[in-house]
Amino acid sequence: MHYSHTIGPHRYQFADLRTLMGRASPLRSGDLLSGVAASTMQERMAAQMALADLPLRTFLNEALVPYETDEVTRLIIDTHDAQAFAPVAHLTVGDFRNWLLGDQADTAALSALAPGLTPEMVAAVSKICRLQDLVLIARKCSVVTRFRGTIGLPQRLATRLQPNHPTDDAAGIAASLLDGLLHGCGDAVIGINPATDNVAQVMRLLHMLDEVIAGYAIPTQSCILTHVTNTLQAMARGAPVDLVFQSIGGTEGTNRSFGIDLALLSEARQAALALQRGALFDDGARGQHVMYFETGQGSALSANAHHGCDQQTIEARAYAVARAYQPLLVNTVVGFIGPEYLYNGKQIIRAGLEDHFCGKLLGVPMGCDVCYTNHAEADSDDMDALLTLLCAAGCNFIMGIPGADDIMLNYQSTSFHDALVMRQTLGLRPGTEFEAWLQHMQVFEPGSQSRLAQPLPAAFAKTLQRLESA
Repeated sequence: MHYSHTIGPHRYQFADLRTLMGRASPLRSGDLLSGVAASTMQERMAAQMALADLPLRTFLNEALVPYETDEVTRLIIDTHDAQAFAPVAHLTVGDFRNWLLGDQADTAALSALAPGLTPEMVAAVSKICRLQDLVLIARKCSVVTRFRGTIGLPQRLATRLQPNHPTDDAAGIAASLLDGLLHGCGDAVIGINPATDNVAQVMRLLHMLDEVIAGYAIPTQSCILTHVTNTLQAMARGAPVDLVFQSIGGTEGTNRSFGIDLALLSEARQAALALQRGALFDDGARGQHVMYFETGQGSALSANAHHGCDQQTIEARAYAVARAYQPLLVNTVVGFIGPEYLYNGKQIIRAGLEDHFCGKLLGVPMGCDVCYTNHAEADSDDMDALLTLLCAAGCNFIMGIPGADDIMLNYQSTSFHDALVMRQTLGLRPGTEFEAWLQHMQVFEPGSQSRLAQPLPAAFAKTLQRLESA
């Protein structure tokens, strides 16, 4: 099916929906690299106007990635909830944007709508949104998850404490871990990227984190960011696995490049649920969200599995994969892949807000690693801007890394102090159970949402002395 729009004397033609979506996407280097971007600003505007006039139903009838050859497309179409979609089924993409910005689209309405939306629909509407639209709409979405603590409640900001070390040195990891806890970080997860990625090392790190969490009765969860098959082996050997991690993508080919398919993710989720390591909450339910997924614009193009689609649309499809497994956390590592896909701070800021917006509309518990690589045209001022916008938009969690500099992965992210700044500036608080623990342990002053206690809590002072003497 052909699409077109006229601006002045020129009529712009778009061969199919895939082409229209690519041309309408705001400029980014990855789309230029793949040849799907608009060649001029005028062509991009024409594509966005043609997209705004497109009925939302079109995305149910014209697949961007073939249904017959892609299991992600089959997942999206086969699980679509027509009844949930009904309230907006008559709208165009432009009308849908207007509806989302209106008062009728409140938190309850958006939660009910989420199963009726496909990733292509939310990607389409994001392309015609301003940054303030992406913030306002996402802020109205609420996606709450639980394992040992509750994440995603209004006016709460959680953090992933990331105590990576280039040699997986136990003392180095412990020092970063202690530093993070003393700054009120770690309620989303304590997650380590292992430098040595094998099952034996994964198990050693899991036991180490489990001892810390159990020893201090911290209402949080651990995760070693290894391949899902390693985690399955670790569980089979009796390791204390809280969350199963995996990088995922928006096409079957991308996931195959990661060494996974949907059946493998289902197997891992069932194995983790069987361990029943989640907390029992006051309502009698056990924390059942056991998956942690990471994504990033550009991974499909790297795998040559993008099917001629723009990178942001494929990224949104990854959130449909995540949604199917009821994760505790989904993290877009927005600037990590590099300037080949997001060239500068402007592109990274836009991409981070789009990712958060699309995930939240789909009912996914979105966080963001506000980050960049050292060869990108970006700096910490760009990251401060994105961080503030994301926290205003209700982002579920951010990263907490010593000095904002990951010494193992060699990229720039957000620090423990950044979380404190956002909590104090925007009136945000840690997760409910974690906040109570911080005050009980005298890390935060009693009754304070983010004021560090002075002097150092006695329990942690002893731990610090042991580390210093090690």
